[in-house]
Amino acid sequence: MERNNTVSLFETISTLLEKKRYATLRDILTTLNPVDIAAVFEDLQSEKSAILFRLLPKETAADTFVEMDEETQELLIHGFSDSELKEVIDEMYVDDAVDLIEEMPANVVKRILRQADPETRQQINKIMNYPEDSAGSIMTTECVILRPKMTVEEAIKRIRRTGIDKETIYTCYVADNQATLIGIITIKTLLLSEEDEVIENIMETNVISVNTLDDQEEVAQMFNKYNFLALPVVDKENRIVGIVTVDDAMDVMEEEATEDIQKMAAITPTTDKPYDKVGVFETYLSRIPWLLILMVSATFTGMIITGFEDALAGTVVLSAFIPMLMDTGGNSGSQASVTIIRALSLGEIEFKDIFMVIFKECRVSLLCGVTLAAANFAKIMLFDRLVLGNTGITPMVALVVCLTMIVTIFFAKLVGCTLPMVAKKIGFDPAVMASPFITTIVDAISLMVYFAIATALLHI
Repeated sequence: MERNNTVSLFETISTLLEKKRYATLRDILTTLNPVDIAAVFEDLQSEKSAILFRLLPKETAADTFVEMDEETQELLIHGFSDSELKEVIDEMYVDDAVDLIEEMPANVVKRILRQADPETRQQINKIMNYPEDSAGSIMTTECVILRPKMTVEEAIKRIRRTGIDKETIYTCYVADNQATLIGIITIKTLLLSEEDEVIENIMETNVISVNTLDDQEEVAQMFNKYNFLALPVVDKENRIVGIVTVDDAMDVMEEEATEDIQKMAAITPTTDKPYDKVGVFETYLSRIPWLLILMVSATFTGMIITGFEDALAGTVVLSAFIPMLMDTGGNSGSQASVTIIRALSLGEIEFKDIFMVIFKECRVSLLCGVTLAAANFAKIMLFDRLVLGNTGITPMVALVVCLTMIVTIFFAKLVGCTLPMVAKKIGFDPAVMASPFITTIVDAISLMVYFAIATALLHI
């Protein structure tokens, strides 16, 4: 829902709450999507939130609660009676309950677990024991399991009897008595088949599944690749233990994309809160470590410039082109790194393709370098020398700058394409090797190349 519509809805609900028009409020709330209702709660005062939440139908209340930010959830929990909290937990899917528990303080977690029924509590504990960012940590155990010897009629009866508590029934999973996953079947197939048809004769046996320990980012990519609505999760013995649904995969994609963007901007990922919910000190802590590292690393570029201080003193005009060369090199390296990081994250390339990537980027760098060098030579000679009247800029100085640009772009793209691939190979997140980090390396390279060429051609 757009922001202006949300504001209008908030004003309407606030007015009805003030006038205690609870019947009208209930009628309005039943027509709204839980996501839109949750947005209203974020701006309500605590006492009004509790009143409004109690007006929601049971199922809608649980769905709305899941969509709220953690601050609103915690506020409501403190206002819930034990019976109200139990109703909400009972209506939530297990994976949503796990997400809630992971975000709440310890005292709130104890109260939530105390109100959950034993079976739910066992499932929550099971999921929370899986490693963070694994398929097991984002799965839900609530899925429809059918037996291969069932008839279609028996399968449909089972779905009707148990499906109400499942997160999805569109895809059902076929397992033997040991829970070994042997097939899948869709509701469409069941509805279009004869009632006496046996499941094992019509099920799909080429099942694509993930292991409980598989990385959640790789799991999310499989949804994009295969257009799944749900993906079965199995253990080492190929026993089905749960499913990952498309909504959870989308959350992972958003989370991973946010994390990569933060790393590429030299920000330590710390939270998935909205920007306006993150405190000043928390924002400071996420940014300052990398700024300190990059500031210290920039010392190397200062040392290089200091080492060629005499050369610069002899040909002062050279110093005017340092920012342009460093920026162009940094931009070239960033282009290559971002492209490679994206390709790595989508599984388009692997470390074994590194020589293919290097060969391609080298050719691209030469084309880019020659083009920029030619344009820069014309700019230096026509604008800097003739228009601005800087007689210190000679054709030889322009040649030094342009040759440096070609070599710098070559090395920048080489560094930009190889570092992310090497990082992933040794177990680091490729996003760490993005713009700021690569720019610092390329700055040092560009200066060394610049002064080396200047020393050789200008004899300084």
